[in-house]
Amino acid sequence: MQQNSTFPIKQNDLDMLRDEAASYLKSIQWEQGQRAKNKDKDAKDDSILLYLSRANNGSNIAETTSVSKTILELKKRLLPDSIAIPVLLNQTLYAVQEGLTLGIWIKDSYYDASGLSSLNERKASLDSMGKREYESKMHTATAFMLFSAAYHILHNLKPYASDDLSVMKQKFAGIPEVSLLSPLKGVACTLFYYDKYLGHPEIIKSDKDVADFTVVFFEALIDEIQMRKSTLEYQETIVDRTYKLEHTEFAISGWNNVFAGAAKSVEFNKIKFEQIVGNKDAKHFARRLTERMLSYDFTAKKNPFQELGGFMPVFMGYGIPGTGKSMLIAAIATKLKEHCDHLEIPFLFHPMPDTLISTFQGGSAEKMVEWMRPMQDPSKLIFAPIDDAENNLQERTAQGVSAGVKEVIGVFLRYTEGAYAVNYGNSSIGLFTNLPEMLDKAVISRVQGRFKIDGARTEHDFLDQDHLWWRKLQNTMPDFVNMKDPNHYNYLQDQGLAKNMGEILSAVDKPAEERVHAVYDQVEKQFQTDEHQFYAHLYKEIQKVFPFFSSRDVRNIQSAISLRLTDFDLEPSWFDNPEIYFKQTYETKFNMLQELMRANMKGLDFSEIRRQEVVRYLDNVATIADTDFKRQVDSRVNQLHIELEARKKFEK
Repeated sequence: MQQNSTFPIKQNDLDMLRDEAASYLKSIQWEQGQRAKNKDKDAKDDSILLYLSRANNGSNIAETTSVSKTILELKKRLLPDSIAIPVLLNQTLYAVQEGLTLGIWIKDSYYDASGLSSLNERKASLDSMGKREYESKMHTATAFMLFSAAYHILHNLKPYASDDLSVMKQKFAGIPEVSLLSPLKGVACTLFYYDKYLGHPEIIKSDKDVADFTVVFFEALIDEIQMRKSTLEYQETIVDRTYKLEHTEFAISGWNNVFAGAAKSVEFNKIKFEQIVGNKDAKHFARRLTERMLSYDFTAKKNPFQELGGFMPVFMGYGIPGTGKSMLIAAIATKLKEHCDHLEIPFLFHPMPDTLISTFQGGSAEKMVEWMRPMQDPSKLIFAPIDDAENNLQERTAQGVSAGVKEVIGVFLRYTEGAYAVNYGNSSIGLFTNLPEMLDKAVISRVQGRFKIDGARTEHDFLDQDHLWWRKLQNTMPDFVNMKDPNHYNYLQDQGLAKNMGEILSAVDKPAEERVHAVYDQVEKQFQTDEHQFYAHLYKEIQKVFPFFSSRDVRNIQSAISLRLTDFDLEPSWFDNPEIYFKQTYETKFNMLQELMRANMKGLDFSEIRRQEVVRYLDNVATIADTDFKRQVDSRVNQLHIELEARKKFEK
């Protein structure tokens, strides 16, 4: 079986299991454990925990509960004059039944994939090792069944529940016990406490409360299982696959929980692009990124720029310290937030936290999964910058790299390409670094767009950088700055945004890097640069010099060319009046962009753009590959100079 394979959950298969799920809701028996009975004995009588501990009057006899019956009784209590069951009660009961149905299917699938079915058939003849394996797999099957059921219930009910569940969470006192002994006991225990909570008069006071409480309860069940999963064995057939429910967007990838702790947007300093001096390439790239993200269609849950080839799920900005990386992050967030507010679109600014690397084994991976999870949420635009990316995504083969960094990189790679890499075209991760050569090679290969952040480079740039500083003094004390302005230059006139990349990029004739140049010249003697075979041969020869060059690098070159072909402005009127473009259907937006793209391509030469982008990319690959070695050499040379100077002074 391939790693990270996707398996369909067919609706027909679920139809055959629905009666079993319905029977659990109608009637199920559970005998409380001793610890659950003894919970909160000293609390006052109206304590919910005490209420739950006395749920079967303290007897040791298994009690039969019926969620279906409790829902009907709730209907009578809440709406005595109504004949029909209120929509939210019906919706909740349906969601719980569908969740259980899917959980049963998942359990059956685990039985077959893990070999538990075979053990179950030979249960009577198993030796002690076999019995231990059987029990361990039974626990894991039960945990994953309950997790999947709860996950599906949340998927179906979250849209109907309140946004703010804090009041319900205050009423909720936790789940006294969760049984993983067997699937039947797991379901019985879960439904027993769910039913008892529903029957408590202080918990449910309206039909909306039923949906809200159900979300809170099954969120707590998932949390409980997440805490226990490290004790479970035989998880290989859980974590190596994704289950996708036929004809829906619902999918389960291992223990990943997209609903966990929905991320809140982080506060940031508001900065305009005009306040950033120089960095024409970076500012242009950032503007294109915001326009492409804003084109995301919330109904179709996809982005037309993905089809056109101009979207960048992962990009990189790099440059020496002090050239404006942090300012650029804030400027991208500011631009996106302004447009999102105007277009009434939810926006999440989601920078990677500084405290990601954990000293505990496995802790860094869990934190990284938590950080990556919101990127799978199709209901908002998400900008997720990683500042000083070399700290958490450092080359894994380098000496002294911690286990935590390796865990973080492993999660990053899985979530940016693979079974977990759900990319709707609404989120983009930006790597910002002073030291791109220190980034892990596999991480760099995920980068589909890159730009240099080089700060002020011209005389006008330095004039403007000073002007942004002293004009604050002039605003406070008009006559204090007693210096002459430059002739023939208006402050900040060079800091505007470029029309397209052609205005920024200088024409590239041949590769600048020596080894790439040598290979390029050799291939050019055999083929013309307007022949497809030129590039196939060039890539093959480059691979001999740089063995890490792969098909993914070729895809990144293709992305860079696609970015040039989609390098056009959206019409200003579209921003002024969102109905023209942003509020249109996906197909309409796609057709409008195609028209713009055709008009933009009339002045472009595909063969020349392809040649230039290939040369730029290969030069970049070679530079990053060599910089770390060169830096070490420079450092050693500098140390030798210091030692030589010290020896001279010592001799004197």
